[in-house]
Amino acid sequence: MSLSINRSNAEEMIKKAVENKEIKVFYQPKFDSINGKAVGAEALARWIKEDGTVIPPAEFVPLLEETGYITVLDWYMLEEVCAFLKKQLSSGGNTVTISVNFSRVHTGEADYIERLCRTVDGFSVPHDIIEVEITESAMACDGNDIIDFIGKIRSAGFSVSIDDFGSGLSSLNFVKDVPANVIKIDKSLLSENCESEKERIVLESIFEFAHRLKMTTVAEGVETKEQLGFLRTCGCEVIQGFLFAKPMPEEDFRKVLSDSSEPKETEDILITQAPASATQLLLDVVFGRFPLVIMSNLSRNSFYMMAYEHFSTRSCPSTGIYTELIMHGASTMHPDDRQLFIDTFDLRDQIEGYNKGQRTRKVVTRQLGDDGVYRRVETTNYYVKNPSADDILAITLSETIE
Repeated sequence: MSLSINRSNAEEMIKKAVENKEIKVFYQPKFDSINGKAVGAEALARWIKEDGTVIPPAEFVPLLEETGYITVLDWYMLEEVCAFLKKQLSSGGNTVTISVNFSRVHTGEADYIERLCRTVDGFSVPHDIIEVEITESAMACDGNDIIDFIGKIRSAGFSVSIDDFGSGLSSLNFVKDVPANVIKIDKSLLSENCESEKERIVLESIFEFAHRLKMTTVAEGVETKEQLGFLRTCGCEVIQGFLFAKPMPEEDFRKVLSDSSEPKETEDILITQAPASATQLLLDVVFGRFPLVIMSNLSRNSFYMMAYEHFSTRSCPSTGIYTELIMHGASTMHPDDRQLFIDTFDLRDQIEGYNKGQRTRKVVTRQLGDDGVYRRVETTNYYVKNPSADDILAITLSETIE
């Protein structure tokens, strides 16, 4: 059925639909990729006329966005979601985080944050179970304004999701600056059922950078077991798609939440997630233990900083020439320890040592921290041969030991 809505009557029709409660909230559950438990949902608008006719979102949402009246729908959806969550909380039912879509138009609302808080607080709903979804395209268009906008939402205690990531001209540089904490992978990236090598490489790269940025990953549009299997190997935490559930009315979603409160048997994580995710778990452990992790190519005299958090000094360059890195490191050491550090990690001596069978090298020195205090630091190099080239790689792990 075609809906007779145009620019001239868009505002009147949407307001009338809202007043008559013709706009219904359907919930599409999000599930933990490993144990299948419902961990969230996305609120989706469905326009159902009095005669039962369903108006697809594609027939009215684009026009509402074009005319700016989408804000009426967005605020209505938030109120309906809050009303549902309040009922769940009052009855002692299970609750999960519900994501609500907000158009980029809201960035122009001076009182947006105030109204967001006032609406949610009016239903006595905790801020942390409301997630604001903003499309990737909106973020790319609004630049610094959207970064500031999202920062204020996060500061108010709400979660923020980058929706439809990968559907447009994605800028990884921009995403790293956006203070969102959830990234939703667009279904278009799963179009070849994860069987294309190029598709797999792209997805693996996205999940890798998302994990390094400590963002929760959600894959939308998952429809096959093949897609689910591959997404598990990438460490995707949350799944949304027809393989698990289609958008459903409130009463059906309430049953899903009730079922999810029951404990479920889960498969061994090392079996379901496969080697790629096991490797990510290993990296998380390494990064948690060692605040400074460096990968160096001794054959090419280069290095790359993999992790650099909560170390005694933060002045170390992130990439560059290895011999210069050693001299920089030595400059931060106690004068009595500088030559020891330089001699231990002399480039030529390390290569000769490796060729003679040495596979590790360790030294303890006193390093001057940014706070002006010397602390004992243990630095260990582990040497491996690059399997695909004639290079000697050094993995450096450093930690403060007192």
